[in-house]
Amino acid sequence: MDRKSSPIEGVEHPDHRVEFHLSPGDVEAVRFGISPGHELAHAVRVLRRPTAHPLQWGWLRAVRDRLPREHFALLATVIGDDGYLPDFLTTAPRWDLTPETELDELRGARLEPMRVDLGKMILRSTGARQRALREMQDHPERAREMIADAWAAVWDAVLDPVWPQLDRLLRADIAVRARMIASTGIAGMAGDLHRQVTWSEGAVRVSLRRHSEQVDCRGSGLVLVPSVMSSWGCMVLTEPPAQPTLFYPARGVTAGWARDATAIADALGALLGPARAGILLRAGTARTTSQVAHDAGIAVSTASHHLGVLRGAGLIDSERKGTRMLHLRTPLGEAMVGAVL
Repeated sequence: MDRKSSPIEGVEHPDHRVEFHLSPGDVEAVRFGISPGHELAHAVRVLRRPTAHPLQWGWLRAVRDRLPREHFALLATVIGDDGYLPDFLTTAPRWDLTPETELDELRGARLEPMRVDLGKMILRSTGARQRALREMQDHPERAREMIADAWAAVWDAVLDPVWPQLDRLLRADIAVRARMIASTGIAGMAGDLHRQVTWSEGAVRVSLRRHSEQVDCRGSGLVLVPSVMSSWGCMVLTEPPAQPTLFYPARGVTAGWARDATAIADALGALLGPARAGILLRAGTARTTSQVAHDAGIAVSTASHHLGVLRGAGLIDSERKGTRMLHLRTPLGEAMVGAVL
């Protein structure tokens, strides 16, 4: 690639970049989200090209024999191996987005935007794949149903069994990033996201291979979405009506991230003791002392003692809501659980 030439849209060049422009000091313009659909789309790409994704080999060994072949082939046709992802496959990322909601949104996706997205994929394909995509574009309602059914089948086979581990990694990353904003500001946090991402003159800049764009986020904000499956690099979503979005690799992803819950609990248990490890693992959602005790199978007084120890170590935060005391993992607690993964 020749650095003396100017970047051409769609052609690889080292100087391609997307710039998300924010108002100076506008912390509220940046929020975090989770995207189960993005994880599934990249899981399909990993399964298509496993040699390029060594951090996923542990997960691959566990899921490749239960892959629903016909459903997977359909999704792979729509998603492709690289580059642009059809927007209709995912809904707007947010903190509380669940796989079930993502699938419901796909089943109700508007047909005309879906046809436009399929048209973009047609231009990026040839041969049998292109013919299959044209057939979907000509019959979008039937295609939507088939794609949603394939989404559900592949999700159930390859991601649902490891979603608790994957979800913990994503939330641990978000907790750490949010803490960085509080301590170092947006500039410090953005500069630590990935080697492709920098901050300069009020803009988050993302180096890409084939695309350059100036995106004004003032008034709309920027959504940052960590990803376990796209651990190779960053992607962006800039086309309205979607909110400007930057997908980046979650921190702490190792080849053992997909270990089952028993192995994770054992690793934490060696450090904290089994009871406290179990309480910390379940503290991703706020619960009362009585709920903590019930889930752990211990007395309320014992649960209160363990919570006090975890709170003293900075791993649990306790906050009174009316007559109830609710307990939730802190950013440090999220980081510890994520590190074990």
